[in-house]
Amino acid sequence: MPAFRIIVAEHTRGPKTGNIVEKVGTYNPKTKEKQFNADRIKYWLSVGAKASATVHNMLVSAKIITGAKIIKHQEKPVVPIAEDAGVPAAETESAPAVEETKIEEKKEDAPAEVAKA
Repeated sequence: MPAFRIIVAEHTRGPKTGNIVEKVGTYNPKTKEKQFNADRIKYWLSVGAKASATVHNMLVSAKIITGAKIIKHQEKPVVPIAEDAGVPAAETESAPAVEETKIEEKKEDAPAEVAKA
C-alpha cells in the first residue's frame, strides 16, 4: 500500500538515505488523504527551502501557499537547426546540429548494399 512522507532534506543528501531534517506531512494516493504541518512548511519555505514541483502543486491545492501550479511535464520547445548557407560558424556548432551530424555520419558509414532477400 503506497504512502509518502513529505520531508525537508538537505540538497546534498538524498531523501532515500533516511537523513531528513524534518517530516512535515504525509500523502496517501489511494485514499487521497493529505496531512500537512502548515506552520513548519511555511517556516522552511521562508528560510530558503524549495519544494519540488509535485509538493508545490499539492501545497497550492491545499491553500497552504499561494501562487500558480507548476507544469511538470511540459514539452521542450523545438529549436530549428540552422542551414550552413549564410549562418556564422558559432551558430552552426550548437548541440542539436552536432547531434544531427553524428546521425548523418552513421548513415554514411553503413554499407552501400543491403543484403537482398
